[in-house]
Amino acid sequence: MKKIVVGITGASGTIYGIRLLEALAQDPSVETHLVMSRWAKENLAVENTGYTEKEARELANVVYDDRDMGASIASGSFQHDGMVIVPASMKTVAGIATGLADNLIARAADVTLKERRPLLLVPRESPFNQIHLENMLKLSRMGVEIIPPIPAFYNNPQTIDDLIDHNTMKLLDHLHLSNDYSSRWQGLTAAKKANRQVEHHA
Repeated sequence: MKKIVVGITGASGTIYGIRLLEALAQDPSVETHLVMSRWAKENLAVENTGYTEKEARELANVVYDDRDMGASIASGSFQHDGMVIVPASMKTVAGIATGLADNLIARAADVTLKERRPLLLVPRESPFNQIHLENMLKLSRMGVEIIPPIPAFYNNPQTIDDLIDHNTMKLLDHLHLSNDYSSRWQGLTAAKKANRQVEHHA
């Protein structure tokens, strides 16, 4: 069974973390370990995700308090197959880039780095300032995958859910988990055909 660690921080876009948890919960071969920051829990309600904190926690197999520095995922001896921080606040990105490890999300990311396991960040900020960009470049050079939730339009998204699903598909791909969570590029001919179908139904 694959073990995936998911950190949800206080950046806007909590639904991206929830959607990833939903997708992972559908895969019986995956065990999910979840940490939510205090502000992630606040955003869960503010951003009308449709989930309560209790419901979000129930999507994971194991849940930790973000202040629990004695948790299993705080140690490099805890073996897992990848960690995703989604969404990732710029404070969290900075903390990881400088090795601050001041909460469980940052500490789990720190040990993920030192053990050279996959670490994916979904930064949710706009515009980026120079500090943000330098921190992300530093982490990218360490092998961290920076996957901002930038929407694609070649697959003719019709709803916000379509945009979120596309980003979820990318995360699952980079975790090496087979999925058909969103439409994939099938070539120019297929794209033109899909466009004609959309126009026909419009």
